[in-house]
Amino acid sequence: MIHDEDDAWTEAVAEAALLSEGAAADSADDQYKRLEGLPRILRYALLARDEFASDTALRLFAEIDAICPDLAQATTWALVVNEDTGLPLADELDRLAVVRDLPLLRSLGDCVRMLSLTLPCGAERFEAFRRVGRTMLLAFDQVASTLDDQQRLELEQVAYGWAACPVATRFDGAGGSWPAAKSAMDLGRQMVRYRISAAKIDTARRIRENIERQQEAARPPERSGPSGSDPTSSNVIVEPVALHHVVVGCIDDAAIKTHKFIQPVGKILNSALPLVETPALDQVRNSLAAEFPYAIDVIDFALADLIGRPTAHFRPLLLVGDPGAGKSYFGRRLGEVLGLTIWRIDAAQSDGNSFGGTDRRWHSAEPCHPLLAIARGGNANPMILIDELEKAGTRSDYGRLWDCLLGLLEPETSARYPDPALQITLDLSHVSYVATANTLDPIPSPLRDRFRIVSFPKPSRADLDALLPALLRTFAGDRELDRRWIAPVGPDERVVIAEAWRGGSVRRLRRILEAILRTRDQSARRH
Repeated sequence: MIHDEDDAWTEAVAEAALLSEGAAADSADDQYKRLEGLPRILRYALLARDEFASDTALRLFAEIDAICPDLAQATTWALVVNEDTGLPLADELDRLAVVRDLPLLRSLGDCVRMLSLTLPCGAERFEAFRRVGRTMLLAFDQVASTLDDQQRLELEQVAYGWAACPVATRFDGAGGSWPAAKSAMDLGRQMVRYRISAAKIDTARRIRENIERQQEAARPPERSGPSGSDPTSSNVIVEPVALHHVVVGCIDDAAIKTHKFIQPVGKILNSALPLVETPALDQVRNSLAAEFPYAIDVIDFALADLIGRPTAHFRPLLLVGDPGAGKSYFGRRLGEVLGLTIWRIDAAQSDGNSFGGTDRRWHSAEPCHPLLAIARGGNANPMILIDELEKAGTRSDYGRLWDCLLGLLEPETSARYPDPALQITLDLSHVSYVATANTLDPIPSPLRDRFRIVSFPKPSRADLDALLPALLRTFAGDRELDRRWIAPVGPDERVVIAEAWRGGSVRRLRRILEAILRTRDQSARRH
């Protein structure tokens, strides 16, 4: 009698300890809380992957005891987790699920089976494996669409890995046994790795075939001799390309005559266009330094990409600085001093469909803006100036400008850009891009990675004498006047300007100078 009481007391103490450990693990583990939204079978499968089987079993034991307290099979299983203790407990939970009308107990029983089963799988255990696998796959199908990519990958590995466990041969004949839950993840990883490898090979093959088709479509036909002319051949004829020239695109003459929107750019197609050659960089640097003495580091950063290049082309440049620092003006002057055609757009007013070209099927069909810039200047290396890149629209109704720029800023894709209006591939790889932004925060990281980013400083009061002549030239250009018609700033005017502007925004300095010029004009009219 005394021994019976001692055994009962020992079992009670053991059960209390198990419950305490299981509850403590649940409340303290952030990983468990992160998985709470998943179906129970998948949650415990991931826990079994990351923890010792006994730790996961303690969690499950605490959950079982909360519904079925004092269940002897549960205590026995929690103390020794194996098939001999786990499968009888799972069968008992299935029976209680029917007797007490608690379907939840079936789910707990499947979790017990999953944690208890081992490999290799014998014929007598196959039905238990199959039941757990079916439950896992059904649970995965229910939640797959709500998961992020990483969670979906992890659960796919464990669910499909478990389904493969019963027929796995790697565990046969090796002696001993292995927890099936951990082995399922290993099998799943191997299956996913092979599928990813096959998908990469297939994707690379399709990309290569697509590029080859585009190159074949863009390749002009060989010119036939007088005696071997072929009346069915295309009439696109491209002469040999001279040094520092490039053929931007080739199109059939019939298409130019048929579609009016092609006619404005038709003159630059099917012929080799010149590339503006790089001027003497020391002269370019001196000219820019005279106008932007406060940005000499930016000047050197921008021009460093032109060293050794016979033609003027530099990698995409992003100028980041406070509003009014003169970023846009610097970008324009950089292009002008290099002798490049400048095509300016406001990012806030542009969308990807218009910048990248409008499809031919629309009545507003138009080629991409880089090609329009090429047509404007008649050379193949213009400069695109994009103001306030961070303010580009985020809606995708008409395509995001950010997304469109991704392909155009990459040398590989810009050299074979498929224009949706012309329906031919274009070589836009010689176009240079300069963008401005007040902040980098909204700009997607894939787009930032394609730019050389440099911080643009604000001028100080010491830079006033360098800024005033450049602003006067700008005023003359805006008014379409000869710059000699606007007299330089006099000593008295400079004192007034210096008192009103102590550095910072060039935009504010411009407004002050405009007020000075208006006062000068009014005084001249009175006299």
